[in-house]
Amino acid sequence: MSVDKDTVAKIANLARIAVSDDELESTAGELNNILDWVEQLSEVSTEGVEAMTSVVAASLPRREDKVTDGGYRDQVLKNAPVSEHGFFAVPKVIE
Repeated sequence: MSVDKDTVAKIANLARIAVSDDELESTAGELNNILDWVEQLSEVSTEGVEAMTSVVAASLPRREDKVTDGGYRDQVLKNAPVSEHGFFAVPKVIE
């Protein structure tokens, strides 16, 4: 895939980036270099390679999946400036 000056101008317009006419040619060259590099990556054989989320093998700490909070309504509502019927009361915002 090749990018020309018209394509760069269109991309810049869509991205709301100011690119002067003098910079269009060099930007097209830079984008073409990037696209060539991405095409080189597609040639690499990844068969048998496990997918990674990080370059460092790490596992997140696990916890038992159980409900641990709840039943504290009265304690939580103590912090509310106004509460009604066991809920936070807020001023009406729609007229």
